[in-house]
Amino acid sequence: MSNPIVLKNVRIVDPSRNLDEVGTIIAKNGVIIASGSAARNQGTPDGAVVRDCTGLVATPGLVDARVHIGEPGGEHRETIASASRAAAAGGVTSIIMMPDTDPVIDDIALVEFVKKTARDTAAVKVYPAAAITKHLAGEEMTEIGLLMQAGAVAFTDAHSSVHDTQVLRRIMTYAREFGAVVSCETRDKYLGANGVMHEGLFASWLGLSGIPREAELIPLERDLRIAELTRGRYHAAMISVPQSVEAIELARSRGAKVTSGISINNLALNENDIGEYRTFFKLYPPLRPEDDRVAMVDALARGAIDIIVSSHDPQDVDTKRLPFGEAADGAVGLETMLAAALRLHHGGQVSLMRLIDAMSTRPAEIFGLDAGTLKPGAAADITLIDLDEPWLVAKDMLLSRSKNTPFEDARFSGRAVATYVSGKLVHAL
Repeated sequence: MSNPIVLKNVRIVDPSRNLDEVGTIIAKNGVIIASGSAARNQGTPDGAVVRDCTGLVATPGLVDARVHIGEPGGEHRETIASASRAAAAGGVTSIIMMPDTDPVIDDIALVEFVKKTARDTAAVKVYPAAAITKHLAGEEMTEIGLLMQAGAVAFTDAHSSVHDTQVLRRIMTYAREFGAVVSCETRDKYLGANGVMHEGLFASWLGLSGIPREAELIPLERDLRIAELTRGRYHAAMISVPQSVEAIELARSRGAKVTSGISINNLALNENDIGEYRTFFKLYPPLRPEDDRVAMVDALARGAIDIIVSSHDPQDVDTKRLPFGEAADGAVGLETMLAAALRLHHGGQVSLMRLIDAMSTRPAEIFGLDAGTLKPGAAADITLIDLDEPWLVAKDMLLSRSKNTPFEDARFSGRAVATYVSGKLVHAL
């Protein structure tokens, strides 16, 4: 067990209590025992490590709800250990690991493997998500109840949609009985199937095939109808166009239990960043036009979009150093999610409280994690942030095994300067 910690003179931003004030955080035995301005008057525990945090912000440890990791089967791209180190460097204390490994996380043994490997090697908390269907094939439902008992916190077929509507209805009905969250990426199997970027004028200029907004919207609207029909808990994993926000708000008005997420890439970047066929910007959902990006930032600011995810998806040189149309989708993002999000804060587009809520408190609420709060009695998962720390993203500084970041050479203001998991310091600059 680590020594008690005392963080003095720190600005505490805790969305779970709508708290934004300068005070003190005291943690002992991995648990927060006091947090706020009133905590200044409490005594210092014996043997405590005291840190003067003047000028810094303390937030609940960030929660990243969509992290792809190679292990098992693709350890050359990322291991649970390397992903956890990258997470800690980015101020992320809890990650939800996607099931698209080899073999797929679709049975209890694989859930147990992830949990054991994380206990043995991870610097942060790793929660497994299990597949909705066996082998991610979209045909046969997994044992949702048993997988939840084993420790799965969500169910998703990762990058695949469940195209069979009857199968999805059965899944949503069954998951409802366990209170399980079904999280889906919505991509039409046929519409834009050969597309490699957003369908529009810029794609035409580059001579690349496009993916229309409807390739996301049509399967999303179908899923929302199934969620309404079954009264199950549905999470739209990553939306990227304003029409999707409208569809979700309409479904909520009809009583559907729907939440949504967005990749930080679709908040911080647009299709023009692709430039001259830069494959590190080949992502899914694809980068959209600037008008769409601005509309999604506005939707996040007003709470229409619940959470931000990094969509961390490591790819190696063999799958990225290819012609744009042949390169794999995906980018690493654990280490840059916070800094990219702070651009929205510095630009006055999204309040700091809402950003931290979207990257910590709200994902913890949706997926039922012991995280996302600095209230006394909670786990001492804390991120210390210097909002104005200037830094340059250099590929060689990334702790992820893969280096495919769209933010290479980007200049940021703000980063995590210290990360605590259950009161233990796991990252410090």
